Amino acid sequence: MSEQEYQSSQVVIIQKTAAIPICFQVNADGLKMLLYNTHEEISGKRHLVPWNSHLIPKFLRLKIDDEELTEQETAVYDRQIRVWGVDAQRRLSKSHILVSGIKGTIVEFCKNIVLAGVGSLTVHDDRMVTEELWSANFLIPPDENVYSGKSIAELCCDSLKNFNPMVRVFVEKGDLLSFDVDFFGKFDVVIVSSCSLSTKISVNEKCRRLSKQIAFYTVDCRGSCGEIFVDLQNYIYSKGKADEKVECLLEYLSFEEAISIPWRSLPRGLSKLYLVLRVIEQFEEIQGRTPGEISTADFLNVQKLRKELCQIHLMNESEIPDSLLQRLLAGGARESSPVCAIIGGILGQEVIKAISGKGDPLKNFFLFDAMDGKGIIQDISKVQAPKTEFGLGSVERVENIV
Repeated sequence: MSEQEYQSSQVVIIQKTAAIPICFQVNADGLKMLLYNTHEEISGKRHLVPWNSHLIPKFLRLKIDDEELTEQETAVYDRQIRVWGVDAQRRLSKSHILVSGIKGTIVEFCKNIVLAGVGSLTVHDDRMVTEELWSANFLIPPDENVYSGKSIAELCCDSLKNFNPMVRVFVEKGDLLSFDVDFFGKFDVVIVSSCSLSTKISVNEKCRRLSKQIAFYTVDCRGSCGEIFVDLQNYIYSKGKADEKVECLLEYLSFEEAISIPWRSLPRGLSKLYLVLRVIEQFEEIQGRTPGEISTADFLNVQKLRKELCQIHLMNESEIPDSLLQRLLAGGARESSPVCAIIGGILGQEVIKAISGKGDPLKNFFLFDAMDGKGIIQDISKVQAPKTEFGLGSVERVENIV
């Protein structure tokens, strides 16, 4: 870059940590990303930094094949192309998604994403059908004679193929924890549900070890309540009209990092549901229970754990009310179909945003309680910094949604 080019460009500091600030140079060629290491205080200063395109791919958008839509895809998806554009539909139609743990919420998501026209969907769940799993899963045929020893994933795969023949639906068998890092590298989006705390952490960590960027989600529904967690790593997306387009950068924590933040450091107005779910999740992990393998008979032991956790986090126990604890314990592993529809719909919407790179993505927890009908976006970050938006010639800061 010449001195003249440098003087005519704008260098905008977007985010800074102790070691790795992220800045962008904007010039006549458009937006370019510069990554460099320094301990120098850089806020408010201009810097001439060498351009290195090799540093870009993982830190920008999800990398989707550049293959164009076929004539058939363009005709079939004409209506939604009018909503979110050809490029968004192309990225969606060439993306590959993995879901593990097929209960009501995941069923709703799978229906939505298959109808939207994802490239391929791989489903994983080796469990056999039980009355509990059948109750909120409309993909399982009502005729028990059809089961023929098939797993839930196999039954759901057969049904999903009928929703949209243009979408390839596959079944993956085996222990989720046994899959190596390279296995997850085959996908653009990985979603896990109905699994232990340690499994969520392990899968998320494997996704983050890959050179490509993978969108990772956890989702669970417990009775009248539901939760979504999102990890898009370092993610850039667009918003606004073509002539007023704004590029936005969000930095996400891993699941383990997010839930490890001391409760006393979390933002004011923190959802009590978030804390209750963390207590129950820890209880199930300590006891070696499968998710939802709880009841009101566990209430006293859960109370003891709540007390211990509140002491560790220097928080008053009243922040985690008995009434909400009892309600989730009483619900056990049961799911409410209306809640599944809401959570599954939100998840589908967020995955489409992540793949397309358009619209404000959720950061980083979504919590829903049907008792008050409220859906809350909770940003659980190490530093409760405002979201940063940047575009040609301007930087605008927008407060987090809490």
